[in-house]
Amino acid sequence: MIYDVVVVGSGFSAIAVTCNLLELLPREARVAVIGDDPGFGRGTAYRSELYLHRLNVPAGRMSLFADRPDDFSEWLKTRNIPLSTGDFASRSDYGLYLRDNLASLLRKRNERCGVDFIRAKATGCVEQYNGSLAFQLHNGDQIAGRSIIFCLGVGSADLPIDTSALPGSAKSRIVENPWRLSWMNRVGRQDHVCILGSGLTMIDQVLSLGTHGHRGPITVLSRRGLAPLPHLAQPAPAVKVDVDALPPSISGILRQLRRQAASVSDWRSVMDGLRPVTQKLWKKLPLAERSRFLRHALPWWNIHRHRVAPDVFAMFDPLVKDGTLRIQAGYIKDLSASDGDLVIRYRKRGTPVEEDVQCRWLINCTGMERAGIKHSPLLKEMAAQQFITADPLGLGVQVDDQSRATGGARTSRADIFVVGALAAGQFWEITAVPDIRVQARQVAETVAQMTVTTLDP
Repeated sequence: MIYDVVVVGSGFSAIAVTCNLLELLPREARVAVIGDDPGFGRGTAYRSELYLHRLNVPAGRMSLFADRPDDFSEWLKTRNIPLSTGDFASRSDYGLYLRDNLASLLRKRNERCGVDFIRAKATGCVEQYNGSLAFQLHNGDQIAGRSIIFCLGVGSADLPIDTSALPGSAKSRIVENPWRLSWMNRVGRQDHVCILGSGLTMIDQVLSLGTHGHRGPITVLSRRGLAPLPHLAQPAPAVKVDVDALPPSISGILRQLRRQAASVSDWRSVMDGLRPVTQKLWKKLPLAERSRFLRHALPWWNIHRHRVAPDVFAMFDPLVKDGTLRIQAGYIKDLSASDGDLVIRYRKRGTPVEEDVQCRWLINCTGMERAGIKHSPLLKEMAAQQFITADPLGLGVQVDDQSRATGGARTSRADIFVVGALAAGQFWEITAVPDIRVQARQVAETVAQMTVTTLDP
């Protein structure tokens, strides 16, 4: 059959779009949601059951719905979870909140559109004569839709070193996906663990190791050796940032923001003031300046912008101060096995000096890959067929301000929209809940208006 809307994806973006479609589409409309993740809507981020894995955004800004900012806080109250709007909830609680919202909307069978959840992976697509795109599924089925909403996230980044020459015993102690927490059950209490990557995923895994009884040394290796900074327990009011007054260059913007940060009690006030206007600032930058930002400023942006909950940082920071955890900046040159251990040779940043880290375990916490299309065979095929165009900086799919795919030389009669990380080339700040929920609502409203027009006799 031909659906009015096909949602491709199974993470947060997909559940946000689906919930908004359930609220906005007429009863006669039909929606298909294609995804192969059994934990629909929770994804990796919100499936963790460990209480130490917290959201990095206060509960008061984590509502699923842009027009109901207190929805998550109210849900916490109904579950007798004693958190205020400025506190940081657990990721598992947030995953349950998403599930409950979807279930509540689906129970309104006589008030909503029809929705089919199809657990499958879309592997290819073809344009059909009736103004729709048809997707081939890995199980041999085919599904077509008049409006397509891509909600595909990004995959975990690969290890930055080839491991093919290592013996099997050594490979068994390399953890490429740390979110499969069963690997921690094999780690000895005093085993030396080396973690690649020093971002938010690293902090999550370090604290998880501690809850599993690990007390041994931890070496963290990343290119710049920068770890995320904490939120303040009592944040100061955000300082307004006038985007129109900022120069159109990364160096000029940094100079002006540093001056502004020096004039307030804490730099976080400036970062918090920048948050609601980041998309506007990104759109203002020429392509060359965006490229400079990605090459030179991105790691510093990440640690200042994407901060950790204060109590989480309070558990992590002592490990650094007492030497249990050491953060090294450098570039991996070689990986080998020796006497049952792994040996990582790296060049220290800014020097020609090379050093070795001998460890029992190597954990890939390099985070998520940049939002390109190379990780998705479906997107690569659609680009090859010229239905979509890759962003010139490798930030997903080229879209316009309405999140509609643009630039494809072959114009499809079906409407193609992109929600979430794959729209980063246009919006940049489109990976966190407060931004995605706004985009999800806007796209759902646009699609609902088009669907009503199609259904009218």
